[in-house]
Amino acid sequence: MPKSKPLHNSNKRSHQPATIREIEQLLTEETSVVLEAVDKRLSAQERRMDERFAAHEVRILGAVDKRLEKLETRFMQKLNDLITTLDKFLKRVTDVQQEFTFMKEDLKRVKAVIRAKLGVSRD
Repeated sequence: MPKSKPLHNSNKRSHQPATIREIEQLLTEETSVVLEAVDKRLSAQERRMDERFAAHEVRILGAVDKRLEKLETRFMQKLNDLITTLDKFLKRVTDVQQEFTFMKEDLKRVKAVIRAKLGVSRD
């Protein structure tokens, strides 16, 4: 950090007052020193804030990812349950259709036997 110069020059006698120009120069230098120090502190503070925000963002995104993962898992489980239920239902429908087809064929044979033995046609 730049240092400001003393108000009096050590070569001059200490009882001589500083001129306005010297005071202005010293104030300008002192202002520069103060502004530079403030800039450094603000920059450091900004870096720390950026690091905190980045860490906070990572934590938030991690939590959101976990929640989404849980939701996806639950959704997939529900979808699998639905598919299993539909598969069972379709198997039952297919089994009923097959049984109905077998029964129709059996009924045709019974009708043929009745027609052949009794000579009666029932359509």
